[in-house]
Amino acid sequence: MGEEADTQNINHSFLRDYVTEADVISTAEFSQTGDLLATGDKGGRVVIFQREPASKTESCCQSEYNVYSTFQSHEPDFDYLKSLEIEEKINKIRWIPQHNAARFLLSTNDKTIKLWKVSERDKRPEGYNLKDEEGRVKNPSTVTTLQVPVLKPTDLMVEVSPRRVFSNGHTYHVNSISVNSDCETYLSADDLRINLWHLGITDRSFNIVDIKPANMEDLTEVITAAEFHPEHCNLFIYGSSKGLLRLCDMRASALCDQHTKLFEGPDDHENRSFFSEIISSISDVHFSHSGRYVLTRDYLTVKLWDLNMERGPIETYQVHDYLRSKLCSLYENDCIFDKFECAWNSTDSVIMTGAYNNFFRMFDRETGRDVTLEAARDSGKTRAVLKTRRVRMGGKRRKDHVTVDSLDFTKKILHMAWHPTENIIAIAATNNLYIFQDKVTTDTL
Repeated sequence: MGEEADTQNINHSFLRDYVTEADVISTAEFSQTGDLLATGDKGGRVVIFQREPASKTESCCQSEYNVYSTFQSHEPDFDYLKSLEIEEKINKIRWIPQHNAARFLLSTNDKTIKLWKVSERDKRPEGYNLKDEEGRVKNPSTVTTLQVPVLKPTDLMVEVSPRRVFSNGHTYHVNSISVNSDCETYLSADDLRINLWHLGITDRSFNIVDIKPANMEDLTEVITAAEFHPEHCNLFIYGSSKGLLRLCDMRASALCDQHTKLFEGPDDHENRSFFSEIISSISDVHFSHSGRYVLTRDYLTVKLWDLNMERGPIETYQVHDYLRSKLCSLYENDCIFDKFECAWNSTDSVIMTGAYNNFFRMFDRETGRDVTLEAARDSGKTRAVLKTRRVRMGGKRRKDHVTVDSLDFTKKILHMAWHPTENIIAIAATNNLYIFQDKVTTDTL
């Protein structure tokens, strides 16, 4: 990950010349095998990309992702009791581990979670006894002979069908969903509650965390993100707007209001300001693949926590510390409330997160090096090499350097995903999706 080692090349990009609010990508998620990538947007649509097999004649080139299926997941709705509009925006997508030929995924907007089945069909039945070739029902009295139906090959069709609708479980906006390792249950979290659902039961859920006070004036924090442990089905963790992490064990009690462990960083009294609590709010949380560590993102930093050490993060990475002097203007234009995501690579050795100006950062835990890359249209050609960028506080501008004052805060990378086994990343830059991959090896960056 040297700053001059341009080892990343673009695999594919999906760019649009026009920008509408509905086209802005709001989430991205690889399947467990990495052969499918699902994205959701603010218009309630889900687009699934499939990885095509690599060409045998071009062994040096990686395989590409192409559009596999597109469907409308959510529609705008209206809560008549509260006189509130419910947006169709897809907040999160999570794949269910595959157990047969069909695939399943969960998608959610602010209120409703849906389970979708994605399947393929390349054969069609022929030889119906009570239907003609056009599918119309025959008069049974005209049927004089019986025939055995057969399956004939046909063009491949991808069918996406809704299987379950989980509604009426949340009063506040859903910000997280996470599938349990038992592959039968999942959690959903809003500002004040976390619910446990069974994938086969839609009419009820179990409330496992409730931080709503008796008097809402006593409310001091809200839940911002939650996730199940990758191996232990009884453990989950959630972050709050105060920058706190709470690990809960469902074996301890049915209602996990009393956490098992509380992770809190040291209080920096010297640098406390009006913005301290805002920028410390956790916007994303992820267990490592090993389950030993937890990765969190707040406005300015990425922190790494060890489950065996509660007194503070073991590693802290500055994402864009140069913005500390601009917090006042960022507060005025609401950018300070942007919720950036973060991601691990397959070996838990590299961390990725987003920033402004369509920049995204990577931090190598083993070497301590970091690199800033840009998802830009001029890199939109297949197999174009990404170049490192650097943000300068001032002084003489150099090539590939950007000054803080010239950053475009309307261009932000909030959502991203990392392939579960390879060095392939998906970057959502407003309404554009970039897929980058390592052109040299699959075990180093």
